Amino acid sequence: MSKKDSNSTDISRRSVLKGGTALAAASTMPMFFIKDAWAAKNFRNNPGNSKTVTLGFNVPQTGAYADEGADELRAFKLAVKHLNGEGDGGMMNTMKPLHLKGNGILGKKVVYVTGDTQTKSDAARASAKRMIEKDGVLMFSGGSSSGVAVAVQSLAQEMGVIFMAGLTHSNDTTGKDKRRYGFRHFFNAKMSGAALGPVLKQEMGTDRNAYHLTSDYTWGWTQEQSIKETTEALGWHTVKTVKTPVGAGDFSQYITPILNSGADTLILNHYGKDMVNSLTQSVQFGLRDKIVNGKQFEIIVPLYSRLMAQGAGDNLKGILGTTNWNWALKDAGSQAFVKSFGNAYGFPPSQAAHTCYVQTLLYANACEMAGSFYPPEVIKQLEGFKFDGMGNGATEYRAEDHQCFKDVLVVRGNQNPTSQFDLLEIVKEVPRADVEYDASIFGGELGPYEV
Repeated sequence: MSKKDSNSTDISRRSVLKGGTALAAASTMPMFFIKDAWAAKNFRNNPGNSKTVTLGFNVPQTGAYADEGADELRAFKLAVKHLNGEGDGGMMNTMKPLHLKGNGILGKKVVYVTGDTQTKSDAARASAKRMIEKDGVLMFSGGSSSGVAVAVQSLAQEMGVIFMAGLTHSNDTTGKDKRRYGFRHFFNAKMSGAALGPVLKQEMGTDRNAYHLTSDYTWGWTQEQSIKETTEALGWHTVKTVKTPVGAGDFSQYITPILNSGADTLILNHYGKDMVNSLTQSVQFGLRDKIVNGKQFEIIVPLYSRLMAQGAGDNLKGILGTTNWNWALKDAGSQAFVKSFGNAYGFPPSQAAHTCYVQTLLYANACEMAGSFYPPEVIKQLEGFKFDGMGNGATEYRAEDHQCFKDVLVVRGNQNPTSQFDLLEIVKEVPRADVEYDASIFGGELGPYEV
């Protein structure tokens, strides 16, 4: 071999091992140095010959959505155990198609780092950036706020690291703010509205006067819009919409004007502790006992979870809303996850836990399908991916916007719970076909595969 050829080979080898940029000589590298077809690609945090691969779990450990974050973190840790072949495997026993082997991801043991989003976009972005630059994560997930999801999804696109969104319900996440490097398993406000409409018509009729209290950020805005579109299409009149700050605590100044507004329905576009506080205070103000316009006053919570139901207690009994998933579902995937989570933590998982667990397995499975950690190839495996056995029936990651489509649950606060966890009664499992919409309606561009 000539000196020139020898130098080229040395440069090539150093480039792969260090994730460098000198790829011109990659063709001279013997193929036995390459684990897969993309090992020589220059991409951020390429694990190369490392025996481990690092994932980042960025959740609200403080702030108004901290309860959701705590359950997300429990689910992430359980997913890592199952990926590494520990425990009973959970949904790895029911997921179809399945390419995971229980030996990590592509033979590398999964390790993880965590961060606190504080339910604040700036804090979440800083935490994610630290995970990417300092900890070398190949994928990060988590969050219980759409403001956070939109912010870190943009960062993911900039830095070429895949973001598997946690709990984010704003239409914008896979709408005007969608990104090639972001994926959402959770449903959205548009789907909640479509699922709720027929039930509201059946139970409350077509002549209602609705008053909205709305969290003042991207999720609240799009939920208000979607629920208004649904109710006004039924014939309901919107009396007023009022924005409230996240983490307000005391909502009395927003509730008092409702009493003499002529509204006979209150729609709470709040989540987490904000919903617990605003609902509790609304009941304390006597709204549920009022007769207005000859009708019993009603409260609707378009999006809630078991964790919120626990916080709201008896105040949530009989109140309609939607949820992404519920631990009482009887399909094999849901029950496998409930069993694993219950054995690990002593209580059933929330929808936030379910989403984050599923997202972790979906990413790992896509890497196995691609035979690579190279993000563009992993993304291509997720786009249009159809799967089952993970709750909510047959599901598809739509390629055009990276939104998952699956069955949606309309639920009601259980009037006669049999346990402290039996708080949501499933009113209707709405088929996926009834909540789908054209991908173009919200605009936005996914952006390039290569960044």
